[in-house]
Amino acid sequence: MVTRRLLGHILLFIFLTPVTGAPSNDPGVERKSTQDQCVRCCEPHENPVHPSSSPHQGSYSPPYPMPQVYPHINLTILKGDKGERGERGPHGKLGKEGPMGLQGPTGEKGDRGQAGIPGDSYKQHYSAFSVGRKKGLHSSDYYQTLVFDTTFVNLYGHFNMFKGKFYCYVPGIYYFNLNIHTWNFKETYLHIMKNDQDMVICYAQPSDRSIMQSQSIMLELQQNDEVWVRLYKRERENAVYSDDVDIYVTFNGYLIKPNLD
Repeated sequence: MVTRRLLGHILLFIFLTPVTGAPSNDPGVERKSTQDQCVRCCEPHENPVHPSSSPHQGSYSPPYPMPQVYPHINLTILKGDKGERGERGPHGKLGKEGPMGLQGPTGEKGDRGQAGIPGDSYKQHYSAFSVGRKKGLHSSDYYQTLVFDTTFVNLYGHFNMFKGKFYCYVPGIYYFNLNIHTWNFKETYLHIMKNDQDMVICYAQPSDRSIMQSQSIMLELQQNDEVWVRLYKRERENAVYSDDVDIYVTFNGYLIKPNLD
């Protein structure tokens, strides 16, 4: 049944292909091309040849070419089974980079990361000190350094307790403050010094009543600069008061802004 249907489809796609110029089988007939002589199919030939007059029995050659029939089969209707999948070919060459796309929306905030490794101490830009003195002091020389005996804060040891001086190891802007207590009937005359230059004065005239005096200053320091307190003696006796029980004299300083240039 399937074969009959298939042959029926094949016969439907057969078409006729005419072929002109076929040679005659009769050797006595002169061969002429269709360009030299045109013969109508419906009219009789000038020299008709009867089949019985042919020298070859059973061979008849018409005076004009006969069309030849060639069968043509459309193979597209003969669809076979699906073949096996072939192997994957090699990767092609990398194409050109395309244009940058639009920026996408902001993503959600991620989790907090772990703390980093602590840095070295010399990279920490801090400096501060606060010192005091328990004993009173009378000036005996023209100039005398005020030395302290009590330490409240001395970060990284930048204040030298033996010399009574602060040494700058971190350049920047510093704040300094001096607090003293005057002595009855004695003059109080001190300077906050930067290296060998007096910057500000802390002064109190002699009085029968002792008072607290204070002085503050901000200084821009470079590395190895020194800041200290100096007593200045004139004609009168110069003194500051303190005792072993309470501390009346303090000197403080700390870094406000380091110079990172």
